[in-house]
Amino acid sequence: MTDRVIINEVGLRDGLQNQARRVSTTDKLRLLEALLASGVRHLEVTSFVSAKAVPQMADAEDVMKGLPDRGRIDYSVLVPNVKGYERGCAAGMRSAAVTLSCTETMNRRNINMSLEQTEAVCSEVMRRTVSDGLVGRAYLSVAFGCPFEGNVEPDVVLRLTQAMFDAGAEEVIVADTIGCADPFHVADLFRMLAGRHPPERLSGHFHDTRGLALANCYAAFQQGVRKFDSSVGGLGGCPFAPGAAGNAATEDLVNMFESAGCETGIDLQEFAAAIAIAEQCVGQALGGRWLNWRRSQQSRQTTSRD
Repeated sequence: MTDRVIINEVGLRDGLQNQARRVSTTDKLRLLEALLASGVRHLEVTSFVSAKAVPQMADAEDVMKGLPDRGRIDYSVLVPNVKGYERGCAAGMRSAAVTLSCTETMNRRNINMSLEQTEAVCSEVMRRTVSDGLVGRAYLSVAFGCPFEGNVEPDVVLRLTQAMFDAGAEEVIVADTIGCADPFHVADLFRMLAGRHPPERLSGHFHDTRGLALANCYAAFQQGVRKFDSSVGGLGGCPFAPGAAGNAATEDLVNMFESAGCETGIDLQEFAAAIAIAEQCVGQALGGRWLNWRRSQQSRQTTSRD
């Protein structure tokens, strides 16, 4: 039976949150429509954070109002705390994600709370999703390395994963926030995690800072993980984590898994239109290696016809 890989598109949130050019709600929804047209069915669309801290997400309520096909599409939003959770509930969210950094310093830099405080807040939000009948998702950021504290021990990730599942999270996303992971350590960590939890409840989020995002995704895939975050054109980067370059490019991830015989449900030719719209939104060239390959093929075809 063909493996089904779920691609969770995070370009509208993680991809745009750190962009210098302000992207309008209209353009965000235009990009969303193009992503949906390509077959994307899982998206993180916004975050209910402080508009002062992350200006790109100031229109969270307006984005939520414009979401089409809510019953058919898996939309999730990021909430940093209980206040953000309540804003999301008022806006009609069905899936809430929290972010728990694996180090003390990253939590303080990201949301100005200690690791212990952040864990307590995230646990409370996950318990709320259970009582409110929503889907709860927990990100464990800087799970492989922190820009302030260096390497993160696997035992820390294992403990926090258990804590989030105990609090009611349906899914835990292990995030290489600054792109410092390598396939060998990824395989080791996910092997340990999959030995304790069903791999279908685990997900991977990798940044391509050192060009290893695809290899890291495949390493997690080999341990049974079948869901991954990625961003259109490779957009992304955490505004509170120095060195956090773009996410794994969605088109590259789709190309890798489809080439290996897996199903993603995403049409790459249609997805190219979404990349073009994303480029218009941020005013810069985007695209992973697949897009460069596609353009080279088109150029050769044009040259041969001439």
